[in-house]
Amino acid sequence: MNETTSDSLIPYDEIVQDALRGVVQRVLMRIDADGGLPGAHHFYIAFRTRAPGVDIPKHLAERYPDEMTVVIQHRYWDLAVDDEGFQIGLSFNQVPAKLRIPFSAITGFVDPAVNFALQFNAPVEEEAPPPEPEPPSDDPNGNVVTLDRFRRK
Repeated sequence: MNETTSDSLIPYDEIVQDALRGVVQRVLMRIDADGGLPGAHHFYIAFRTRAPGVDIPKHLAERYPDEMTVVIQHRYWDLAVDDEGFQIGLSFNQVPAKLRIPFSAITGFVDPAVNFALQFNAPVEEEAPPPEPEPPSDDPNGNVVTLDRFRRK
């Protein structure tokens, strides 16, 4: 055996990433089948918002143009899991939203109740273009206020 590292013709990294995403899939399928999260379990799931197959409301895509993290804990509904990803209903500032997240878009999965975490490589080159911003609303009084200068960067 020589001392130089050769490039593998087998994509081990991709195979391992897919297998670990399978853990997320099985966990979500289990809580769906059991009707909810057991005990103190709750999840933080980070994902690339512009990855192919991600379907989130426009206002969330604009607020989180690259990546966002959702929390699955007490208030969620309509969880559905399949081979490609999952969809779920969550509230953001008391506004309900339906999200569709492919497993390939996930960059992190954490269950703080048991100190369990997975981190994934999400392919950046396959991302969809950013959403177009909504046109400003027509205010009959001509009052337009932008809050950009107050937002954290």
